[in-house]
Amino acid sequence: MLKCRTVWRKLAPLARASSTLCRQNVKRTGLHNARLPAHVPTAHMATGPARGGGENQLYVLLVGATCLGGAIYTYRTVKGDQHRYEERIAEIESRPHRSTKEATTTVQMEAPDVPESEAQATPSPEESSPPAPDAETAAPSETTEPPQEPSPLSEPGPGEQTDPSPATAAGSPAAEPSEPQADVTESAAGLDTAQPSLTLPSHAPYLLIGGGTASFAAARSIRARDPGARVLIVTDEPDLPYMRPPLSKELWFSDDPAVTDTLRFKQWNGKERSIYFQPPSFYITPEELSNAENGGVAVLTGKKVVHMDVRGNKVKLDDDTEISYDKCLIATGGVPRNLQVIDRAGEDVKQRTTLFRKIDDFRSLDKISRTIKSITIIGGGFLGSELACALGRRSHDSGLEVIQMFPEKGNMGKVLPEYLSNWTTEKVKTEGVKIISEALVKSVTCNEDQLEIKLKDGRLVKTDHVVAAVGLEPNVDLAKSAGLEVDSDFGGYRVNAELQARSNIWVAGDAACFYDIRLGRRRVEHHDHAVVSGRLAGENMTGANKPYWHQSMFWSDLGPDVGYEAIGIVDSSLPTVGVFAKATAKDTPKAATEKSGTGIRSESETEAVASSAVASPTPAPAVMHKDDYGKGVIFYLRDKVVVGIILWNVFNRMPIARKIIKDGEEHADLNEVAKLFNIHED
Repeated sequence: MLKCRTVWRKLAPLARASSTLCRQNVKRTGLHNARLPAHVPTAHMATGPARGGGENQLYVLLVGATCLGGAIYTYRTVKGDQHRYEERIAEIESRPHRSTKEATTTVQMEAPDVPESEAQATPSPEESSPPAPDAETAAPSETTEPPQEPSPLSEPGPGEQTDPSPATAAGSPAAEPSEPQADVTESAAGLDTAQPSLTLPSHAPYLLIGGGTASFAAARSIRARDPGARVLIVTDEPDLPYMRPPLSKELWFSDDPAVTDTLRFKQWNGKERSIYFQPPSFYITPEELSNAENGGVAVLTGKKVVHMDVRGNKVKLDDDTEISYDKCLIATGGVPRNLQVIDRAGEDVKQRTTLFRKIDDFRSLDKISRTIKSITIIGGGFLGSELACALGRRSHDSGLEVIQMFPEKGNMGKVLPEYLSNWTTEKVKTEGVKIISEALVKSVTCNEDQLEIKLKDGRLVKTDHVVAAVGLEPNVDLAKSAGLEVDSDFGGYRVNAELQARSNIWVAGDAACFYDIRLGRRRVEHHDHAVVSGRLAGENMTGANKPYWHQSMFWSDLGPDVGYEAIGIVDSSLPTVGVFAKATAKDTPKAATEKSGTGIRSESETEAVASSAVASPTPAPAVMHKDDYGKGVIFYLRDKVVVGIILWNVFNRMPIARKIIKDGEEHADLNEVAKLFNIHED
């Protein structure tokens, strides 16, 4: 009807104009004949005299044809509109049946083992709401509000106490659900199978490869500088970003029997938190990323990037999915090394060997340690010593035999000077660990459900399980396809001062080989470095152009009573000078975290350095017991310049150590420098 009315409005002026023109012609005809008729009937217009009559007939025919054409057009338009209206009504009425059929088809493709009747019984969104009157013109209603994300500037840091509740963490992909929650998860999964499958984003403005600490720090930094940024993290792990240090430290000292499920632990300061940086509600799903008005951080778990096209700014996943990007960060970390003798051994040996790195490794080793009688840790570094102390504490109650073997003379022999390494070895023994030093493994075989470790000096060690903690290999699998340079000395991707490897590509964390303006080119495998380098890379991806001048620190705890923090190059082959004092009850990792209120010590660090330090007025004692290494400072020298510092049971003094290394000065008396740390205070 609307179209008919519109047509008539267009034709009516034409008809009126034609009629007026006819009347004007009649008047002109009368004037030419010297008489003007008083009234000209319509019949006279049609049967007038020959002069001008032909024109009148022409105009009459024109008006008639116009009216006839308009009538025919109106009739056909009305019939066409009625036909289209009937078709639209039929389409709307059949839509619920078609939605049910599509949902059923999706279920059959994605989960063939789900019966069709179950899929049809699940209502689709279109079935549960009335159909729109016009499917083409009606705008889709947005029934889901975007997640309320905290301001990036106020987001809690990795060390702050923002933890998912046990129920939230357990019900997310980031943690295994407990038994009561499993039913809920399965029911939700059953409902989701009836929905059409969602597609992954084909483009991510910020693409972060790797789901560890460096990636999370970069994502938070990007969002802080660009609040509307869309960030996609791709990780081959099944978990959301989490911190790794508690896997070999605090989690082992938890009294909660369900700690492997909740992954919550009490820090040395007594506060409880999860190992996950943020709860699942902090993230959006990858499918929502492209249309998120306020941006967000999405994590694509269980996917691995296998190829990079740096010219086309895109990557390919292991399922052949391609994702393009504007800016990309490589934070792939590393993979744990294994002993060659174990690699060459049979499957029975490999099945009884753990390479400790991920959440699954912690869960597996925790379960194994409760069911076997003997476990051997190969390696005397940070990870091996921490696991030895943790399992040694457990052996007091369970009777588990814990053996630690390493090729050095003492524990942490590659890091600590010999006298302190020997002291540490005795400390580890008091934790219930059997130490086998100067042990070079010749072969590992399986005999009658036990592993036999043969050493090169002829010693034989029998055990039920082996943990190989012999270092980390940087993951540089993408170097070949991306054309990135790998450092031949330190490994890892070579980057410039701004952590950039190529145009639009940055590298952070364990996989980055960067140039230290004070200490030369380095590659660091510690938590604090991952935090700071990830944060700086994220800033530079948003245009900050900042150089990496931060001296990252690292720390290690041999239980709650002995711990140390270190910075710079700490290599036992360098000359060292140690200054020690008698320890008190407050000189332990537990006491330090209780005082500072933080659990992960490096996360309380900032990039600020100490502008000045006040030395303790108390002089160093003239005589110290030979083996009293309760607390102190160890300086590592290269060309008479301090290049590394270990704070032994001395905490919250790292800015002072950072300034000493940054200054790069020679010191005539390091005892005076040690006073800056106030180690002689009670």
